[in-house]
Amino acid sequence: MRRFLSPLFLYARRFCAKLIFVSDLFNKVKQLLKLESDSIERASQRLDRVSLESGMNLLSECRGKVVVLGVGKSGIIANKIADTMTSTGTVAVFLHPSDAMHGSLGIISKGDVVIALSNSGETDEIIALLPSIKAKGVSIISIVGNLNSTLARRSDVALDASVDQEACPLNLAPTASTTVALAIGDALAMTLMEAKNLTLEDFAANHPAGQIGKRLTVKVADLMHESPNVSPQATWIEVVTAISKFGLGAVNVVSADGKLSGIITDGDLRRLFEKMSAEKIPALCAEEMMTKNPTVTKSESLAYEALQLMENRPSQISVLPVIEDGNRCVGLIRLHDIVKSGL
Repeated sequence: MRRFLSPLFLYARRFCAKLIFVSDLFNKVKQLLKLESDSIERASQRLDRVSLESGMNLLSECRGKVVVLGVGKSGIIANKIADTMTSTGTVAVFLHPSDAMHGSLGIISKGDVVIALSNSGETDEIIALLPSIKAKGVSIISIVGNLNSTLARRSDVALDASVDQEACPLNLAPTASTTVALAIGDALAMTLMEAKNLTLEDFAANHPAGQIGKRLTVKVADLMHESPNVSPQATWIEVVTAISKFGLGAVNVVSADGKLSGIITDGDLRRLFEKMSAEKIPALCAEEMMTKNPTVTKSESLAYEALQLMENRPSQISVLPVIEDGNRCVGLIRLHDIVKSGL
């Protein structure tokens, strides 16, 4: 009996130990996320108002571009800040300090503003660049973890990005410090975006591809089909034939002057035939079968807005008549067409 229980006991002990280990990992991840979020909160409290306003003035009055510098992990963060600024209305580029020392410094010109990231404030490659940057008459904003550092002292504006502790167990790997630097950079970019009154159209112009771009640029006219029309007096067999011919699952009921009267879908036909006696069906015309005053969209509307019209309602629909001014019917757009486009 003892030999039989021993392996079972060992297995149970290992299983319990694994559960405890997994539980500890879960709690550790939550603890580290809390540490980083607390670091951002403390950074918002540490930022000096005068320095922050001076930095924002330099950026908002910049007549050139913003050049963002950083080495290592700070370089990755600097690159992201530059990309965010560029996509939100502030022309910005990332410049690696090592490349700058070998000719790429020419990208910096009078009228630019430099943002330099360094947790220590003593990054050799950045410190070596400072005289050359100053010689070009360019202002420097530093996002730095040590306000007493060389970089902070030689900057026109120094923003405090210090942290009490990294998320790294050894307190060495850049984690909380890079998170804070990124958050400050994002805050600068978004504040500039608002100050420049960037519109939805401006944002869309910078994002022509991907889901964001499509939601802001693709219009109903780009996806709609030519209007599948029947007259209000069309017989039921003409309606069924038209639905089959166009293959869109619906037809628009359009008056002689081109105005939309209603819509008839596959579903409308099924529901109508279910509740009506067979002998009455041959006498039906489109006007008696259609849904009057249907939900519509306009050709110049965004396709994403049409999608919301279809989905954000108690009973979802899959097609919309497309109209222009004066209720003139010009097309039909399907949910399938919008989803297929990548929206």
